[in-house]
Amino acid sequence: MQNRTSLLWWIIAALFCGLIYLLNPILTPFIIAAVLAYIANPLVNKIHALQFKNYRPSRTIASLLVILLIFAILLLILLIVVPLIQKEVILLLEKLPAYFNTSKGNLEPWLQKHFGVGIDIDFAQIQQVLTENWKTAGNFAKNIAQALSTKSLAIMGWVANLLLIPLVLFYLLVDWNSIVAKIAQLIPRKWISKTEEIALEIDAVLAEFLRGQLTVMLLMSLFYATGLWFAGLDVAVPIGLLSGLLGFIPYLGFGTGMVLGMFSGLLQFGNMTDLIPLLIVFGLGQLLESMILTPWLVGDRIGLHPLFVIFALMAGGQLFGFAGVLLALPVSAAISVGFKHAKQAYLASQFYNG
Repeated sequence: MQNRTSLLWWIIAALFCGLIYLLNPILTPFIIAAVLAYIANPLVNKIHALQFKNYRPSRTIASLLVILLIFAILLLILLIVVPLIQKEVILLLEKLPAYFNTSKGNLEPWLQKHFGVGIDIDFAQIQQVLTENWKTAGNFAKNIAQALSTKSLAIMGWVANLLLIPLVLFYLLVDWNSIVAKIAQLIPRKWISKTEEIALEIDAVLAEFLRGQLTVMLLMSLFYATGLWFAGLDVAVPIGLLSGLLGFIPYLGFGTGMVLGMFSGLLQFGNMTDLIPLLIVFGLGQLLESMILTPWLVGDRIGLHPLFVIFALMAGGQLFGFAGVLLALPVSAAISVGFKHAKQAYLASQFYNG
């Protein structure tokens, strides 16, 4: 009987995974909303618990306030970051001929001496092509109008998914606690104690990782942008923001930012000596992130090796696209907690000790 029950649960789990895979094309807005709801639910609980004289905000009002706060933050980021990045990149493109000429003056003598070749590239034409394409890419209104006329169905689907996120987020925030309670009611009573223990541990791991990692990303973006600006790099803001925001993948943000920073610095300064301040910024940034911010704000609670994190992100993206990338680390953290308890049960089993 016990074997049949176990087999039934394995079949249900397999069917559930197959269903998730088949529904992959429509899951992205629901997964984004679920991740946001999980992160924002504690704030909704706190607002709902507030008491203003004889008035106490309902959970519906608390959910609406949190959603408005989330979108205000996103709008503020877009209004500040997007124009700033566009301005910085256009400035870089305008200075490309001077940067290339400086690099050519330093590199061409060495190439002539050792290989007998020169550099014959029309840098002005490259700059013109890049500038025209970037300005075209920056013309969002024109691009949207053209896309609406040529790919109206795809755009409508994308907009529908985008509008679906706040709607799903609202319902999840309003009913989050009741949803969790109803799921708990369906768990067999003999498993409820262990399930609650594992669920609480998973919640602690995810909460510390997600909220802590977001704080680390924002602080590192600020550090890199400020440090590179003080080092004199023209494109300090976009490279700094990119370096910080890619920090959720171990060493990717640091590595990408350093490569782009060194390349931009070589074009701008034209010699290796002026790259030393940039190297110092990235070196201090790596020390700050790995030795201070990550242990303090994230800690080692997630318990995943950096290589496993990279594999999980790639596997999630391959199987489920963007939704898989969003779920990769939370699911991996949950699985790691499950494996830890499974290992404890195995080490205490008669099979292992017999």
